Amino acid sequence: MAIKAADVAKLRKATGAGMMDCKNALTEANGDFDEAVSIIRKKGMAIANKRADREATEGVVLSKVSADKKKGAIITLNCETDFVAKNDGFVEFATRILDLALENMPADLEALKALELDGRKVEEHVNEQTGVIGEKIELSYFDKIEAESAIAYIHAGNKLATLIGFNNDIDEQMAKDVAMQAAAMAPVGIDKEDVPADIVEKELEIAKDKARNEGKPEAMLDKIAQGRLGKFFKECTLLNQAFVKDNKKSIKQYLTEANKELTVTEMKRFTLNA
Repeated sequence: MAIKAADVAKLRKATGAGMMDCKNALTEANGDFDEAVSIIRKKGMAIANKRADREATEGVVLSKVSADKKKGAIITLNCETDFVAKNDGFVEFATRILDLALENMPADLEALKALELDGRKVEEHVNEQTGVIGEKIELSYFDKIEAESAIAYIHAGNKLATLIGFNNDIDEQMAKDVAMQAAAMAPVGIDKEDVPADIVEKELEIAKDKARNEGKPEAMLDKIAQGRLGKFFKECTLLNQAFVKDNKKSIKQYLTEANKELTVTEMKRFTLNA
């Protein structure tokens, strides 16, 4: 049977598949639109299964906060090539997932994948996009924050994003400065109390080994290591880092100059270039 161009366009809009894929699906379905949609989706699943063992190391990292700035979400949608990652349609698809995450604030990544988007699970849409695009597409990361005031920052190129939560209202430029600081300086925690114990132990061992190799007395190694750990906290925790715009003050000092009680309560940072 003859396949109308209008039907092909309608199927393409509904599925995102290419023109020839849509025409072939309609032909196979004898013009039945719903059956053609099913064919397109099954093809997507088949391609997704074939590409399951491929590396999807490119993609986008996006973050966003709600209109009232009380909550925020951050996601990573991966693909195989930078060419796809820069495609407007791919970024738009990732943004729709981010908006859904922000609206629903699911418990974790698996809960996000199970949410419904246009009547079907997010995970089904992701698999379908693998078929449409022809590359492995994977929703690999999701996190969220809730705070008195929150800000999101996405670095140019969509490869790095941060979410920062504060305990009080904050000037937008000041909040952005802190979010950009977290992006640029990659802190391992907000303050020293937030640094994971395994990282602390590793830094102490590194400091002891270094001091030992420098010929320092064995009895002094613990004290020397503690001193060097303090330097590590100063360089690698957000509140104690030197402010990149004015290295004469720390982020903690920058914030308390505006409000003595102002501090960071939440921090999320993700990059594809780690």
